[in-house]
Amino acid sequence: MRTMTRVARVLAVLVFCWFMGGCGCECGKSSQSAAPGGLLKPRVGFMLPEKYNSPDGMTIGKDGCIYLSVNNVVLPQHPAKILRITPDDKLEEIVTLPPHPETGRASPLGVAFGSDGNLYVADCQAFNTKEPGKSRLLRVNMKDGKAAGCDVVAVGFNMSNGVAAKGDCIYVCETTLNKETPMPSGVYRFTIAELDAKNPAKVTGLNDPRLIVKLSTQSKEHFNGANGLDIDAAGNMYVCNFGDGEVHKVTFDAAGKVATQALLAKGHGMESSDGLHCDSAGNLWVADFLGNAVVRIDSKTGAVAIVVKNGESDGADGSLHSPSECIVRGNKLYVSNINLTYGPHKSSKLYTISVVDLK
Repeated sequence: MRTMTRVARVLAVLVFCWFMGGCGCECGKSSQSAAPGGLLKPRVGFMLPEKYNSPDGMTIGKDGCIYLSVNNVVLPQHPAKILRITPDDKLEEIVTLPPHPETGRASPLGVAFGSDGNLYVADCQAFNTKEPGKSRLLRVNMKDGKAAGCDVVAVGFNMSNGVAAKGDCIYVCETTLNKETPMPSGVYRFTIAELDAKNPAKVTGLNDPRLIVKLSTQSKEHFNGANGLDIDAAGNMYVCNFGDGEVHKVTFDAAGKVATQALLAKGHGMESSDGLHCDSAGNLWVADFLGNAVVRIDSKTGAVAIVVKNGESDGADGSLHSPSECIVRGNKLYVSNINLTYGPHKSSKLYTISVVDLK
């Protein structure tokens, strides 16, 4: 009887396991898609048409939409655009950006909403000319959720890049101030009141009083300094130094002056630091362009965790290919693949935004 009981128990277990396997259940497994090594696996969020061939900067508006700059540097016959991704993941075109009068093109990177409700856009003319001082800051004038025109509000940048907003100020990264080694770069601060389309502000480099943050890039291979930029809910600023793979933390005093500037994170698998955004939990999400990865950084400790990483890819399956910006909305991580030929990357004929399900 005992033998029969044991046999019955074994058979019951086998039947249960067969049933659970046959019904397709994955008991004990997370619903989160994972890649080898515990990394999360990206999927295709958007397979973009040719006319939107180089997506880059992202910010979330009060309407819950992700506003996206489309540089179109890979196929420059298409004009630069601002798009938005609605909360239900529909893609909408907002505005065609005005071309530079000398180069005939706009080349948008970072974007951010100011306290005036308008969208500020870094127009990096370094994609179009080797002549310094041609990059701009644009303002897309928003009214009732639509673009009501676009103005040039600041000029004289060499490589305007990341954009952030805090209070009544707009902050803009200057990726290179000159070609010295180590290479200087930094962050300019403008008051919204001084950004006048009739008389655009003009930056003047290292001695400009608006240059409140200065970085130094040691890399002799990648001449890219201040890049990604964001400000958290507590008012702390985070700035990427692309070439050295660093993230710096900047704090301000009660008068709005820089109180501290310190290295927060470097290395630990992070090969470069391109676009950066803070989430509501105090995490920093950084696009590692050279590493073909996205990392998460604890803004308090500086601990770095690689979240997504893959080898070279054309992006057909949603894999990253030259990621330049990333942002979290809800339980999804959106990643712009700018698709540039630079460093280890070669541009593909696929133009994508990858999405990673975080839940």
